[in-house]
Amino acid sequence: MTSHLDTISSGRLARDGLLSAEAQQGAADLLARLEHGPIETVRVVFADQHGLLRGKTVTAESLGSIFRSGLNLPGTLLLKDTSNRTVFPIWDGRSPGVMATMAGAGDMLAVPDPATFRVLPWSPHSAWLFCDPYTRDGQPLPFAPRPTLRRAVDLLAAEGYSLTVGLEVEFHVFARTDASLGHAQAGMPGTPPVTALLDQGYQYLADMNYDRLEPVMDLLRRHAQALDLPVRSTEVEMGPSQFEFTFEPADALTHADNMIMFRTMVKEVCAREGLHATFMCRPKVDNSASSGWHLHQSLCDTSGANLFIPPAEGQLSPQADHWIAGLLAHAPESCLLTTPTVNGYKRYQPFQLAPDRIEWGYDNRGAMVRALMAPEDGASRVENRVAEPAANPYFYFASQILSGLSGLRQGLNAPAPVENPYDNDARALPPSLIAAIEAFEGGTLFRDMLGSDFCDYMSTLKRAEWKRYLSIVTEWEQQEYFGIF
Repeated sequence: MTSHLDTISSGRLARDGLLSAEAQQGAADLLARLEHGPIETVRVVFADQHGLLRGKTVTAESLGSIFRSGLNLPGTLLLKDTSNRTVFPIWDGRSPGVMATMAGAGDMLAVPDPATFRVLPWSPHSAWLFCDPYTRDGQPLPFAPRPTLRRAVDLLAAEGYSLTVGLEVEFHVFARTDASLGHAQAGMPGTPPVTALLDQGYQYLADMNYDRLEPVMDLLRRHAQALDLPVRSTEVEMGPSQFEFTFEPADALTHADNMIMFRTMVKEVCAREGLHATFMCRPKVDNSASSGWHLHQSLCDTSGANLFIPPAEGQLSPQADHWIAGLLAHAPESCLLTTPTVNGYKRYQPFQLAPDRIEWGYDNRGAMVRALMAPEDGASRVENRVAEPAANPYFYFASQILSGLSGLRQGLNAPAPVENPYDNDARALPPSLIAAIEAFEGGTLFRDMLGSDFCDYMSTLKRAEWKRYLSIVTEWEQQEYFGIF
């Protein structure tokens, strides 16, 4: 009788080197585990350019074919803006390079990663399986999010380093009073749902507020833990109906996957409960507060030792000095990856516990980079407070790795720390998406490290979104809501 491993190893993915020996064994073990089990369907998905999961659902009995041959999906899924419009020319027959493989809305190939398999606690007959997109002939796609982060991780590893990250994620959960499902409310994008608050807010970390929100907090925490996400805390944030979850540290690729799982789980579970969860930075509702995504970062050597532990109080280690300097030096061109939506730039305001300029400080929540370090403290780290929670985690983490690596390679030195983050002459962060696009296009970091195909793709995608925003801003009364966040 042919074993699962024999069948998988004779398939196209194994023959073409797209499924490693370790992955082949993991796939075989998974198929054996699923035999005669309760799983009926598997959602075979990939994270798109906006950090949203897209894919197809297959029966558990059909999963073996995915590990043998992959899953064909329309390449246009990587070519859509946030309103779900395809914004690259796919019908002119003249697209060069890798874009030519997507002409005519042709297929790309999704290659599964068996290590990402997760049973869905809110839909226990079903599971997730993450994939990496390739061209239909098995070539790497230079702008596929998950492989982009993997390339950045590999570049850092080649220098003898690894990055450990910790997540603090803010978001809103509202009651849904009208789902906006009338025929006239469909479109690209559709009409946003009508919502109401679960809590009036502005009582930061108040226990009475937490008690009112605890049923939703517990629901989300339990589902997150059932997905093996390392939840550390669940907190009442400052704004009305605003939540924060924090997570224990992990490596960059693991936590990028975790963020995708967490964000998708929150939206799907809340929708089933008649709630509306949003990770957009500043919802267009009265009295709202902006949500941020704070990324804690520490650099480790090959032994796992934290290189950000300072030699003395008030000093930086050489690696922390270079890393902070790199984050600051490349902050303008990185904003397209850390803050990729029109809406995200509403958060860059003074005196709002959010950064508005490019600077760092010791334990200063107004600075872009907050240094949390002490001699002999193994948890010494920097916290970058620049990003919005709608950012694609693969692109966001890649931007941090490549910026920090640039600082290390050049031996850059950080400027003096700030004490008054909103009263100094530090450079301002880009004030809008178009300013971030121009900074990205004017920089060289990502073109040098990720290539022209990646940079041209991001520029085209985001310029299309900015043009779309300008076309609807009057009609939509500046809602800046594109239907996915």
